[in-house]
Amino acid sequence: MARKKRLIVVDDHPLVRKGVRDTINEEADLEVVGEGASADDAVRLAGEVKPDLVLLDVTMPGDGVKAAERICLSWPDMKVAMLTVRDDIGTVGAALRAGAKGYISKGTAGPDFIDTLRRILRGENYVDPDLAARLLADGRSVEPSPSRSNEVGVPLTDREQQIFSLIGRGCNNIEIAEALGLSENTIKHYITPLLTKLGVRNRVEAALLARERGRGRSPGQ
Repeated sequence: MARKKRLIVVDDHPLVRKGVRDTINEEADLEVVGEGASADDAVRLAGEVKPDLVLLDVTMPGDGVKAAERICLSWPDMKVAMLTVRDDIGTVGAALRAGAKGYISKGTAGPDFIDTLRRILRGENYVDPDLAARLLADGRSVEPSPSRSNEVGVPLTDREQQIFSLIGRGCNNIEIAEALGLSENTIKHYITPLLTKLGVRNRVEAALLARERGRGRSPGQ
C-alpha cells in the first residue's frame, strides 16, 4: 500500500481544526499528523514533522501568509495551502506570492475539499475559480514575486508560446490540450518547465504575465 500523505492543520479555532482533521482522516490515503494554532506553531511543526502539505488559516495569530512565506523559504519542496473565509484578492495575491500552492474556502464541501487537497499534493495549483477570475480581471492586485522577471529571460519554443497564450486566456490543461490537438498528459509535461522559464510560481502568475506581455491571444493570431 502506498504511504499516506501527511498533513498538518494550523488554525486558531479548535472546532475548525477538528472538522478539517476529521474530514481528512476519513480518507485512506491522507492523514493529519500535526495541529497548531499560530504562525509559530506552523513553522515549528513543519520543521519537526516534515509533512507533505501544510494547511494554514490566513488570519491566525502571527499571520498565516507570513507563516507560508517562512515555510516555503525554509522547505521549498513542502507544499502549503491557505484555508480561509477571506476572499479579498489582495490576500489571495499575497498568499500566492508567499509560495502557497492553494487558496481554499472553508465553505468548500467535503468531497471537493478532499479533491482539491489531492490535486495540490500532485503538484497542481488551486485557487477558487471565482477568485482566480477576479485576479485575472485586476492584475494590479498581484505584485510580481521577487523571483519573477518582467521579461522572459529564456526563449520559449513555439509550443510553449502557444501554451503560454492559452494560460493567459484562463484555459485549463484540458482546454489547452483540445485547442492544440494534444493529450492532457503532454500539456502537463510542458507546464513545469514553462513556469520555470517564465520565472513564476504558479499558473495565476503566468496568466498575469501573459496579460502584461500582450500574449492573451489565440495561437497563430
